[in-house]
Amino acid sequence: MSPASLPWKKPSRTTSAAARERPLLIHNTDMPAWLLAFLSLSPDAVVVSPVANMYSKPTLDADVVSQAIYASPVLVIESQSDWAKIRTSDDYTGWVSQSALLRLKAGERPYASTGKVATVEALMAHLYREPSVTKHAPLLTVPYETRLEVVAEPEADKKRWLQVRLPDDRSGYIQRGDITFDLKTLDIPAVIALGKRFQGLPYTWGGTSAFGFDCSGYTQMLCRRLGKQLPRDAQPQAHSSAVTPVNRDDLRPGDLLYFGNSKRITHTGMYIGAGEFIHATAHDRPVVQISRLDDAYWTSIHVASRRLK
Repeated sequence: MSPASLPWKKPSRTTSAAARERPLLIHNTDMPAWLLAFLSLSPDAVVVSPVANMYSKPTLDADVVSQAIYASPVLVIESQSDWAKIRTSDDYTGWVSQSALLRLKAGERPYASTGKVATVEALMAHLYREPSVTKHAPLLTVPYETRLEVVAEPEADKKRWLQVRLPDDRSGYIQRGDITFDLKTLDIPAVIALGKRFQGLPYTWGGTSAFGFDCSGYTQMLCRRLGKQLPRDAQPQAHSSAVTPVNRDDLRPGDLLYFGNSKRITHTGMYIGAGEFIHATAHDRPVVQISRLDDAYWTSIHVASRRLK
């Protein structure tokens, strides 16, 4: 039987683990520097939920401080019953359910750190147990920027499908139109065009994915595509060494806007030109949207502007 006709199954972990227990050699030329640096810290777990909420305390009653997306490597820095405190590649910490993680064995390389890796370029993408959208419901749906290990590119159907190995060793299939093998750093016009693709997605407090962003998670993602890794939250972003102050009269597309008051920055967005900026906001309509900086509300709370160095 061809790989495309085999029933969905979980491959032998013994075989695949043996192949993974080697020194970490990075062959993915598209891997950004910040991710390479994080991998050098030897992350010891991988996220296996499409989007894992990170809480301020080990309880569902606590607030969500951030999120980690599917297949992300993380460092576990503390465990407590059904909870684990993790550190993500943007140096952010929070508590997640243990069920959202798969712990790596000693010497096991992080998922998607070697070999052929596809990055989800669609806002969201379905993974299937076989190369068909009609035979079964999707195994799971993963967000933009998810990295997946590709194990085969079947010839059938003009190579429409890619076979991937999931972090838990299951086999899955994703459509080629949902991914890219060459996630390049973008220039400012391309990033602004990308940002507009997310319009209408729901504002989600603590959100860092296409399932729902908060303001700083959204701006952080856009800057990441510009090749710049900013801190997770708005106030640290505004004080980051990666940015420099700019006067409002000198704004250029791609500059970052910060809002709040003299004591605390509470919101951020990206200037896109012609007096407009794009952001994830709960003001008026809780979605990613374009607003005007000269709107009375936004002008009254605009406290700083920054330009990426």
